[in-house]
Amino acid sequence: MKSNLKIENYPLINNETLDKYLDIINKNKTHLDEPFFTDTQTYIDFNRISQFLEKIDLEKIENIIVLGTGGSIQTLLALKHLAKKKIFPITSSRSVELNNVLERTDPSNSLVIPISRGGETLDINSTIGLFIEKGYNLIGLSSQGTMFDILKKVQCPILDVPDLAGRFAASISNVAIFPAYAAGIEVKEFLKGLDQGYKDYMDYQLNDASQLACYLYHFYGNGVKVIFSMPYFSSLEGVVGLFVQELSESTGKDNKGLMGAYQSAPLCQHSVLEYLLGGTKGAVLPTLWIVEEESIDLKLPSMIEYINNKSAHTIVKYQAHATFQALIEQKVPSILISLPLSDERNIGNLVAFIQSVVYYLCLLLNVNWANNPKVIIGKRICNTALRENRSFKDLKEERKKIASNKFENF
Repeated sequence: MKSNLKIENYPLINNETLDKYLDIINKNKTHLDEPFFTDTQTYIDFNRISQFLEKIDLEKIENIIVLGTGGSIQTLLALKHLAKKKIFPITSSRSVELNNVLERTDPSNSLVIPISRGGETLDINSTIGLFIEKGYNLIGLSSQGTMFDILKKVQCPILDVPDLAGRFAASISNVAIFPAYAAGIEVKEFLKGLDQGYKDYMDYQLNDASQLACYLYHFYGNGVKVIFSMPYFSSLEGVVGLFVQELSESTGKDNKGLMGAYQSAPLCQHSVLEYLLGGTKGAVLPTLWIVEEESIDLKLPSMIEYINNKSAHTIVKYQAHATFQALIEQKVPSILISLPLSDERNIGNLVAFIQSVVYYLCLLLNVNWANNPKVIIGKRICNTALRENRSFKDLKEERKKIASNKFENF
């Protein structure tokens, strides 16, 4: 299957500049980590996955409750719209979400899957006990740390998680594949799309992924710092969330990088479009995402003649194309990414495209695509404050002292 993904962007960059950027990619690839994420076979064992699911009666399971955050859950969210069972993503201990899940599910028909590569993620460790106490079925994804010890103590079945950068590893490991498989998603089709995508995009030649990376790098060099995504269909919001995470966490280091951000469209046309069209130019690069066809569509009866009997999907596509044209008219460099369908194989291809783009962009910036060293700073502060049971008043006083020192010349 050759990808039918379509990329349209303006203004166009000349071939001489693209060749120069491609030379940087090929030069820097020799001294940065090799991309493990193109290996779609090594880290997945479907026989073992089946053995673990035999420990529960999967036919009776109606709800998949996933305790995970960041790279541990974002790829699953890209596939969530394809699930045959209800997926409840729990990314923290926010009480409203926890209470909502407890009210809408029952231990007898639910499977809880806590996920953490390092096993020290507070968002996950703080919620596991609640589901253990309520008697839910659990299968853990972990290999080390506090979470692993908790699950082992309660004799919970545990599948391993490879010690690889989570945001890139989820699509080729138990992290995303196990909960997606349990939810009835056609993960083998997803992996076929992923595999084909890497064959198309990871050849270090000029292709859709390397060309978009060069485009982003070019405008980064001209002052752009934020890539603002506008997913026009809900089936794309999960995968756009993955793009936001990978772009921000992978490029944002050594005082370099681009930040990803998004808001659902067409909603964002009524909240940020005025800024994009008429505000400060050159700081934000808008990226619109659409699906050409969806499996579910509706005809819209209307007293407005030019709307009557057009499909709901068509109306949204017109808005996307019109917004893209409006941006171009106002001299705003912009990107339109079109996916034929949001099925498993096409989502797999799109994930491969996104990860290839981010990898190439990191080579252009000469930053380590696989790590995120600064994230632990806030985690360390939080865990210390909890262990010492410090008051929020004390934490505020400490911040005031730190700020006074750090910003003394402000």
